[in-house]
Amino acid sequence: MNRPLNIAQFDRRTSMPLRRGVIAALDVGTAKVACLIGEHSVDGSGQSGLVRISGLGHHVSEGVVAGQVVDMRAAEDSIRAAVHAAERMAGLEVRDVVIGVSSGLLTSRMVEADVPLLGQKVTQEHMAMALRGAHEDFWSADTEILHAIPVGYGIDDHYGIVDPRGMQGEKLKVTMHMVAIPAGPARNLLTCIEQCHLRCEKLVVTPYASALSTLMQDEIDLGVLHLDMGAGTTSASVFHQGDVIFTCVVPVGGRHITTDIAQGLNVSMTTAERIKTLYGSALATPSGEREQFEVPVMGGDHQTLPRSELTKIIRPRLEETFEMIQTKLTQSGFANMAGGRVVLTGGAAQLNGARELAHTILEKQARLGSPMRLTGLPESATGPAFSACAGLLTYAGRNHADAVLKEGRAAGAFGWLGNWLRRNF
Repeated sequence: MNRPLNIAQFDRRTSMPLRRGVIAALDVGTAKVACLIGEHSVDGSGQSGLVRISGLGHHVSEGVVAGQVVDMRAAEDSIRAAVHAAERMAGLEVRDVVIGVSSGLLTSRMVEADVPLLGQKVTQEHMAMALRGAHEDFWSADTEILHAIPVGYGIDDHYGIVDPRGMQGEKLKVTMHMVAIPAGPARNLLTCIEQCHLRCEKLVVTPYASALSTLMQDEIDLGVLHLDMGAGTTSASVFHQGDVIFTCVVPVGGRHITTDIAQGLNVSMTTAERIKTLYGSALATPSGEREQFEVPVMGGDHQTLPRSELTKIIRPRLEETFEMIQTKLTQSGFANMAGGRVVLTGGAAQLNGARELAHTILEKQARLGSPMRLTGLPESATGPAFSACAGLLTYAGRNHADAVLKEGRAAGAFGWLGNWLRRNF
């Protein structure tokens, strides 16, 4: 029988919880690789505090397209440069990192499992059996399960139970949100990390991490759609009643808008990126015909175009992005649980008119999200473009109800379940 991907073969160590103290996050994206080093503080009562940033490094990403490594050596060089810059700023050496993953082939599904109780009280063994059943129903040999998040327990016909241990009934039920990516891309990324003399402490899907750093608690509780608009992909997360219940990724991002501009205006990618940043907008305005911008052409000359021509290039691609997300939500069945609010983050979300267009197409109130829950973040990293990396630190600094289902990382058939139960109850 085939085995699921064993992360232990890359980091060569047994399972251990994300520690307090110094933590490092690495976001390997299409446009940039970002590394943050922080320290997770604990207040006087022993409760979790904020993460204080001590180091930041980022570098142009090479060898990564739509969340997947396509050139191992180029990706390694980008990772090394970003980590080295963060280490130099923090004055320490990084060994273990929490890594963000944003694959266009991400899979998200709700899985239910039940265990007969026959009138007995719920024990840890009953919960282990239910969680194991959900895992086995979802797992396949060619995928790597990154998250198994319990979103609800039930006993017989009673649901919404937070901790079922000690309760009696005929049947225990558990609903899990399972998130996985193909094993191949995961192996490639982890090999790059190992070649950089780093160890993967945890793989986290970036739509989940980014949301943790930018959403307010009321949004998480009442229902919200979160969009992380990166360079190569746009990822979405749906939160409802305090839990993330759906995630997805579409292979369209800010880099595609830049490419459209380069092709439409017949300029280089570098020039197209500059034009997009300075003059780009998804909104047509009455002054769009009057406002002009210069476009360099071959031979060193320039031509002048109205900004409305740029809007005609940008708007269709953004509309396509939001429509693809809407289609994914509709197909998932969770569209009505996303509430009436959408939060945009990521570098591409800063494009003028993105928020207004999201409001129009997704029919939700829209706002731009930036990293929260961190202190000491350098001014250059306080914008939406660093939300995913900041969220990885937020994730590492919190005690998540999240089972890390990796064979070989804990002893015994139910080792990982025991670790999960001890960590979350």
